Amino acid sequence: MKLQNSKLILRQLDKKLMAFQPLQDAMPAIGWVSLIRKTLNMSLRQLGDRLSITPQSMRDIEKREKQGTISLKALREAAEALDMTLVYGFIPKDGSLEKMIERKAYEKAQTIVSRTSTTMKLEDQGNSKERINQAVAELAEEIKREMPKNLWD
Repeated sequence: MKLQNSKLILRQLDKKLMAFQPLQDAMPAIGWVSLIRKTLNMSLRQLGDRLSITPQSMRDIEKREKQGTISLKALREAAEALDMTLVYGFIPKDGSLEKMIERKAYEKAQTIVSRTSTTMKLEDQGNSKERINQAVAELAEEIKREMPKNLWD
């Protein structure tokens, strides 16, 4: 994929992921299925009937959601039984994909420049802290532009 297109795709995907930001800490302690079922004043038996399962199996679904061991398929089926649609997504810890790439590029640049700087010091050709910081910034920009696969190593 051409670099121009990847930047455009990155920005478009970032925009879509931003919609999930407000939901980052929205997971209720008891789980969505249980909370919605209780809010609708629906019994385990009633929701279980909609899924053609026993109340005990329904309780197991709620327990697995709370524990984080439920499958997406089971959540999707529970959502359908509640007349809802399951939506899931990923939220970058850095706030955006661009910021994540920027952080990784800076870390990679620091590692490379640090290694080179150490070698130069051993050869008695050390650089000033200012020059090292400038080299890191320049290399980070280059890494961001090229976005090599080894950025994620």
